[in-house]
Amino acid sequence: EIVDCDWSSDVCSSDLVEFGAKAIPKTKRFDAEAFGWQFQDWGSDYASYEGAGVDGGFRSDDPSTITHPLVILYAGDLEAALARVEKAGGKVLKPIFSFPGGRRFHFADSAGNELAIWSNH
Repeated sequence: EIVDCDWSSDVCSSDLVEFGAKAIPKTKRFDAEAFGWQFQDWGSDYASYEGAGVDGGFRSDDPSTITHPLVILYAGDLEAALARVEKAGGKVLKPIFSFPGGRRFHFADSAGNELAIWSNH
């Protein structure tokens, strides 16, 4: 279930965590065996999982994501979220782009952590 963030509030919860993976099939086999996770494929370079406490996915199309997880927040109004991030001093790393299921952008917070915000609108 998607919980829409109230961007007039200072509080928003994480929606999912995304990990890099050099080989999606190998990663899925390991995580299914080790943790009992189930997956849905979204093409050859992305697989999502649910039921692990926090939903997430594995991507293989961006080598820079292999070494660090990406926390992704959800917003009903992606443009408003982008404006708020920029006003707070966040640095946009990847402008809004489309993917199967929605749109998102990546940014660095004031400490340099990369985060993303997505929307299905």
